[in-house]
Amino acid sequence: MLCCQSISKYLNNALPESKFIVQLITLIIGDFKDTVHIFIQQLINGLSLGSIYALIALGYTMVYGIVMLINFAHGDILMVGAYAGYFVLVYFGVNPWSLFLAFVFAMFVCAVLGMLIERFAYRPLRGAPRLNSLITAIAVSLILQNGARVMPFIGPNPRQFPTMPIKMINLFFFEISNIQLIVIVLSAVLMIVLNYIVNYTKTGKAMRAVSHDIHAASLMGISVDKTIAFTFALGSVLAGAGGVLYATAYPQIDLTMGTMPGLKAFVAAVLGGIGSIPGAMLGGFVLGIAETMTKGFLSSQFADAISFSILIIILLVKPTGIMGKKTNIKV
Repeated sequence: MLCCQSISKYLNNALPESKFIVQLITLIIGDFKDTVHIFIQQLINGLSLGSIYALIALGYTMVYGIVMLINFAHGDILMVGAYAGYFVLVYFGVNPWSLFLAFVFAMFVCAVLGMLIERFAYRPLRGAPRLNSLITAIAVSLILQNGARVMPFIGPNPRQFPTMPIKMINLFFFEISNIQLIVIVLSAVLMIVLNYIVNYTKTGKAMRAVSHDIHAASLMGISVDKTIAFTFALGSVLAGAGGVLYATAYPQIDLTMGTMPGLKAFVAAVLGGIGSIPGAMLGGFVLGIAETMTKGFLSSQFADAISFSILIIILLVKPTGIMGKKTNIKV
């Protein structure tokens, strides 16, 4: 430090041009520090947003892995979860216990809704062409949006989501809010629980068997209908939790709030490899970080364009996704 100060004094006293050089070096160092600070802050924001995308993407990838269906109503289940959490928080007020209750209630409502959608919308079309199921998924999405619109306790108007006061926590050379910390920690916990269920439980083993070969699993005595219903319920639980987390981070809810996060979570699932659970997690974090870095260093107007450009690039370069595997189809 003393050496640097002595060099600076020497340059200031030596030549007039040296003053300009010192000022230029100081400016460059200051800009570098600001850039590093912005990068770290946007990285934290990206982890927070990406964890929500990852939760939603897991629902897409599990359902696709089981029944080869892109459930485009998944984003609207997120919306239902956000409204379920909203009513709990409005009734009990905002505190840690009511927030926990809001999560539990939202996940329960979304699990029941997911099983009902699977039973009455998708199960009758299980043997039909995939296009029929795709059209049905879009129809279910519209039914959820417009059905909520005519309900007297929801209605068409946006609502302010109750949240806890934001408190900034200083950690070394960056800051993180209590909301971001809650989002990241709860998302990580839910992903760990999901990983345990899929890899270390009897139900998870049945899910993997049905995903590998649905007909062989049925011959081995596995209840295919119950396994698929459980998969829809599990994916909807994650969507419900993601809805409360998303509304907590961005505290305004409306009937179409699940459309854009749902589409981006689909991009994350494709990016990581549709059908791959670790790939969905990775894709969510990559997409979230890419989006926040775009907002921090370019412009927020380009954030959505960058997200969907990533989808186009990954489909051109590696259609199976980062962690997807090639499959051979006999014809």
